[in-house]
Amino acid sequence: MKHPMNRRQFLHSTSALALGALAARPLLAAEAPRKFKLGIVSYNVSANWDLATTIDVCRQAQIEGVEFRTTHKHLVEPALTADQRREVKKRCLDGGVTIWGLGSVCEFHATDQAVVKKNIATCAEFIKLAADIGARGVKVRPNGFPKEVPPEKTIAQIGAALDECGKIGADHGVEIWMEVHGSVTAEPKNARAIMDACPNKNVGACWNSNGGDVKEGSVKWSYDLLKDRIRSCHINDLNSQYPYQELFKLFRESGYDRFTLCEYAKSVPAEEGVAFLKKYRQRWLELASAS
Repeated sequence: MKHPMNRRQFLHSTSALALGALAARPLLAAEAPRKFKLGIVSYNVSANWDLATTIDVCRQAQIEGVEFRTTHKHLVEPALTADQRREVKKRCLDGGVTIWGLGSVCEFHATDQAVVKKNIATCAEFIKLAADIGARGVKVRPNGFPKEVPPEKTIAQIGAALDECGKIGADHGVEIWMEVHGSVTAEPKNARAIMDACPNKNVGACWNSNGGDVKEGSVKWSYDLLKDRIRSCHINDLNSQYPYQELFKLFRESGYDRFTLCEYAKSVPAEEGVAFLKKYRQRWLELASAS
């Protein structure tokens, strides 16, 4: 014989059902968990910090990764010896800082093919360095279209050079990231065209948070052009008009699980680094967690 539920039993039962349904319900897009992390590009925030300072400041400010941009005081460059490379890798590992990438300035749009070949060779040196110190990728960049050459020809040339670098990178377990950069090449449709000219899956794009990404207050149109090739991301002033909350929402929805790297426009004195990056991280957490 079944006994009727009393009020307490009924409430307990319905609450359990409701909680079970909530747990079983898939997350809405806006509720997707954040998988991406915060790091820095040494350009420009830490351009004047040596390696030890960079690691210590990142550790204290809970910054998880770094892209070492060439020519800066950290001195993480292809000229390092084998012993020095091992030391860089160990110091970053011991300090809890991921060496996410190396920021080269290799460009492939020149009309002089000797210049293009030299940049490919330089990229190869950065690839070897990245492999030795445990970096995930090497950033390269286009920097415009020569006026005297049809854009289609330059796009094909850049794509071919990226493909060559991508093959070298694959041999060393290192990705190539084309920064969405340059007065004309930063236009999302042109960046997409370059990506299409290089179908090599070891080559991707580095989102650069450019003003040209934004159309009617939204970055979705440009994000949709490049989302299948985004492998890294640069961000800058999080209090600017750039729609970072929307960008981070798109990242959450797509399951982007890599780095967003602070590439602030100004250098920060080392003694102010921890306070600056803690404040930056707090703002980043607000935007990255908002629906």
